[in-house]
Amino acid sequence: MPKVEFNGHLIECEAGERLRDVLLRAGETPHNDNAQWLNCRGFGTCGTCAVEIVEGTVGEKTARERWRLDFPPHDPSSGLRLACQIRVEDDLKVTKYPGFWGQHTDEEPIR
Repeated sequence: MPKVEFNGHLIECEAGERLRDVLLRAGETPHNDNAQWLNCRGFGTCGTCAVEIVEGTVGEKTARERWRLDFPPHDPSSGLRLACQIRVEDDLKVTKYPGFWGQHTDEEPIR
C-alpha cells in the first residue's frame, strides 16, 4: 500500500487512487481557504488543488492537467501538479503552497 505524507500526516491508500480523494478521505485538503468550497470537485478545470510532489514518482500530466497549469495564475515551469489528476502508485511526499490556487511557490509551504 502506498503512503502519502502531507502536512505532517502519513496516509495509507490503495494503489491507483486519486491523490485528491486520498487527502479528503483522511480529513486533509488540497485546497486553501475558500477553494475548499469553490472548486471543480476533481474535474481538473479549476486548478485549486495544485500541489508539489516533493518525493516520489507520479505519472505524466493528463491533457486536462497540462491545459489548466498552462495559464495564470499557474506557471507551467513551477512544477506543480493537480491532486485531482494524480494517481498514487508509490509513496509520495506532497506540499501545498499559499494562494487560492496554491500557486505561491516562492512562499513557505503550508503546514
